Amino acid sequence: MAWVAARTVMDMRRDMFNHLLRLPARFFDGQSTGALISKVAYDVTNVTQAATTVLTTIVRDSLSIAGLLGYLLYLDWKMTLIALTVGPFIFFVIRAFGKRLRLAARTGYSAMGLITHILEETVGAHKVVKVFGGQKYEAERFQQAINLYRRANMREAVASSATVPLTQLAASLSVATITYFALMSSTPSGGTTAGTFISFITALLMLLAPVKRLTEVSAPLQRGLAAAESVFEVLDQETEDDLGSIVVPRTIGHIRFEGVDFTYPGAASPALKGINLDIEPGKTVALVGASGSGKTTLAALIPRFYHPSNGKLSLDSHPLEVLTLDSLRANVALVSQDVVLFNDSVRANIAYGASGGVTTEEDIVAAAKAANAWEFIVQMEHGLSTEVGENGVKLSGGQRQRLAIARAFLKNAPILILDEATSALDSESERQIQSALETLIRGRTTLVIAHRLSTIERADLIVVMAHGEIVERGTHAELLSLGGTYARLQMLQHDTP
Repeated sequence: MAWVAARTVMDMRRDMFNHLLRLPARFFDGQSTGALISKVAYDVTNVTQAATTVLTTIVRDSLSIAGLLGYLLYLDWKMTLIALTVGPFIFFVIRAFGKRLRLAARTGYSAMGLITHILEETVGAHKVVKVFGGQKYEAERFQQAINLYRRANMREAVASSATVPLTQLAASLSVATITYFALMSSTPSGGTTAGTFISFITALLMLLAPVKRLTEVSAPLQRGLAAAESVFEVLDQETEDDLGSIVVPRTIGHIRFEGVDFTYPGAASPALKGINLDIEPGKTVALVGASGSGKTTLAALIPRFYHPSNGKLSLDSHPLEVLTLDSLRANVALVSQDVVLFNDSVRANIAYGASGGVTTEEDIVAAAKAANAWEFIVQMEHGLSTEVGENGVKLSGGQRQRLAIARAFLKNAPILILDEATSALDSESERQIQSALETLIRGRTTLVIAHRLSTIERADLIVVMAHGEIVERGTHAELLSLGGTYARLQMLQHDTP
């Protein structure tokens, strides 16, 4: 059973992780990372206990009870019926306390998710916590979470502790009642002999042990059922829609938006309204506008992180919905302001761009050199084998950004999305990254999202967005001559010291 339990835990965690990899972006938008970690790491173990230890006890003791009841009925069916009068009471006790147990278990799992969430946030933001003196606030938050978990455990313990003694009390009263009637009559039951009666009482007392064990499994069973609700809440989520059948080995990168609207689930107003945009192959299109104008949302529709609410989005004349997700995303590379690096070597982080293909050391070095990253990689103690730490914490912002660009170089996708790729960097790092990006975008269909207008002046087309709509479009010179929104943004940035 230990082997079965270990395999069950492994299989369920594997299935949950594989399912998480295929869930849509909108699922993660509404979930706490800590709560999801708690479900995979903690809740699964309680499901396993219910599926192994509890199941064994239920099967074994149920068979024992069935056999002993059959024997009791054979010996004296009238006294057996008297003994069974406590059955409804035992059923009521187990049912009533079972509901309390499951409710307490649900609360406990939620509290554990909150504990994991606070830990994950506090550890990840430990510098912010220290600088702003948030230790007391975080300690109070954590204290509330662990106290909630403690209280849930105590409610569970009270309900669990009350079930067994009440059940045993009822069974004892049943034995006492039968013994009383037997002693009050000269013959126990319609001519039943003393030997038969002793056999009956012995079998009845033997019945108490499996009944006790069955009532004891109520607590782990309810915990397991509550854990199963938590686990299958994730497993029952619909995965990303991948109904497309057309595989595009390498697209030319012609993207077209036709009357595209998009509204986030639960949002009061649409994030995009009536977007019409034709991005020709190999051209660079820049999206500018105030925060919240819909630039990032528009870019997120291209790799199909979200589906348009209305309108049509096509790639090389194919509607995005008819393309397989794997082939669509194999043609898209992303470099964003919030660089994501894995706690692995520099080599592994660059090779992540190979999309599972075979990558040689020469390819990785070439990508690093193209991204202007090789100069700092060779200065590291272990070179390409250097561990970068969690999300690249051992690297500077410019170094992280250049590794992300090297990853995009290695992928060599025909479509490139640059989301604020040079913001929040010093002038020297920005110059090096801008140089790498100019090399990267050659011959690729590139969508650039930028707040720094100086970085997109040479774009083939600049699209100005406001409140989810396109309000202006044209080249840098054309938009300046219009004297509209773009010209005002340009003037504001030049006036800003």
